[in-house]
Amino acid sequence: MKILCDREKLRDGLGIVNNVIPTKSTKPVIENVCIVATDDAVELLGTDLECAVRYKLDDVKVIEPGPVVIPARVALDFVRDLGGDTVSIATADGNCVISSEDDSCELVCVDPDEFPVISRFEHTHTVTVQAGEFGKLVGRTAFAAAREAGRYAMHGVLLEIENGALRLVATDGRRLALSWATIDAQAAEKARAKPAIVPTRGLQLACRVISDPLDTMEIHVGENQIGLKTKNAEIIARLIDGEFPRYAAVIPKDAANTIEADAALLARKIRLVANVTGVDARAVKFKAEKGELEIFGQSVGRGEARARVPVEFKGDHAEIAFNPDFVIDGLKNCDSGSVRLQFNERTSPGKFTLGDQYVYVVMPITVDA
Repeated sequence: MKILCDREKLRDGLGIVNNVIPTKSTKPVIENVCIVATDDAVELLGTDLECAVRYKLDDVKVIEPGPVVIPARVALDFVRDLGGDTVSIATADGNCVISSEDDSCELVCVDPDEFPVISRFEHTHTVTVQAGEFGKLVGRTAFAAAREAGRYAMHGVLLEIENGALRLVATDGRRLALSWATIDAQAAEKARAKPAIVPTRGLQLACRVISDPLDTMEIHVGENQIGLKTKNAEIIARLIDGEFPRYAAVIPKDAANTIEADAALLARKIRLVANVTGVDARAVKFKAEKGELEIFGQSVGRGEARARVPVEFKGDHAEIAFNPDFVIDGLKNCDSGSVRLQFNERTSPGKFTLGDQYVYVVMPITVDA
């Protein structure tokens, strides 16, 4: 195999593929990147056996087609530090030589037959969404997925395609993020896709391969894996087996108290007050009255802090406390400029509306008076 390619595009491609390739594995072959050159294209392949990426390189000249499997991290680090504009990758005597101008390195190759087979994107029963819109859905929800050991199904993001909408839902049991986008109703019906729990890593990897937010993202949900396709890449991820919580039951349908505030100002005031709260007692209390929201926090050994935010408030005098980090995580993704918080009592969930088609629910914290 021998190819000539643009150094920056090769560096970017290797960087993307390295996001899924483990640095250390019980199966050493997957610590490598597989480079496959055909007569008119070059692809970079990587996998951790749960998620896989197939990335197509642009501006490549194929002199001799063929595959080569080489250490992924070493290849990326070497190409990143090369000074030339064009890189040559060629196999010789069982090794792979990467060179540019006066610089070169020779890497030990792995037998390509030992590299796992990576599925190709299935083009039947697909739905299409604008890539930038898909990235926004992932950004709005994936942060809320569980990370601690526990219910395995919560470690992924629920993806639903129905009624002309693509919905993503994530929860860790203490908060829940739901966002959706309108898609072609006929395509959604033809997709016949069942709800699927997608590994968070797979969705985030799909976002990294978006080169132009105006491009399209194709989605295919299979029996046990999902395919995500952009202009230059295909992501294949194994679905998480399990039962996702019935999220609709968690989202409050009505509320006695409604607070509307400037999202950026509210986030700044929460961060300000949260500075005095301890690691073991991360809580800030909201006290709402007509026209004003007071945010209060305290901890033993540090002190206490108060901040006030002008708001529109509907309801009686109301109090509720939240983990400030959870609230700020949601406010970071608010793109409407204002936020609406609705709740009934201090022990009931708080429903944050953070924009069109974006709902974020946070469970309250009981704080001693």
